[in-house]
Amino acid sequence: MGNKVLLYGASGHCKVIIDSVHLMGDTVEAILDDTPQRASIFDIPVIQAKKYSIAKEDLLAISIGNNRVRKIISEKINAKYYTIIHPKAIISKHASIGEGTVVMAGAIINPDAVIGRHSIVNTGAVIDHDCHIGDYAHISPNASLAGDVIVGEGTQVGIGASVIQGIRIGKWAIIGAGAVIVKDVEDYAVVVGNPGKVIKYTEK
Repeated sequence: MGNKVLLYGASGHCKVIIDSVHLMGDTVEAILDDTPQRASIFDIPVIQAKKYSIAKEDLLAISIGNNRVRKIISEKINAKYYTIIHPKAIISKHASIGEGTVVMAGAIINPDAVIGRHSIVNTGAVIDHDCHIGDYAHISPNASLAGDVIVGEGTQVGIGASVIQGIRIGKWAIIGAGAVIVKDVEDYAVVVGNPGKVIKYTEK
């Protein structure tokens, strides 16, 4: 019999996670949300988070796409965090994936890649050998990272973006959709275009 899992966040991202959990042979027991907008998703009850007592032994996954919010929740709630890997993802046995991370269908993670905690490797994303992805990062659908790329904490690599080998991307940066990254990116930078150019910083 499979595990029973709690999800935190009744979002569109949550729907994709539910599919992955079920395909892993596990069950979503309930979805917690701070401000529920619906009573259920796929017949799974959505419960206001403050009305539910999460035990230390509960398996919990954060089903929220916003990187900063995932960090806040993970630091606030002491639970046993559940790692979700869609059965149609391709993961090297020599890769490492942190707790609470979600790997979607069609994603490829190659040898000696290290993925941090509570990150998202989204549908069809490619993370090649020796990459290091920080905690709370999000590698969006169809983004591709060549070998030996470092992505810092909380950074989002946008849908369809490409990063050449050996690039260092700082923390809490945003790489725009379809951007081509050919040089290192500083912390908090927002980068768009081909080749990628910094257009602003989210913080100093």
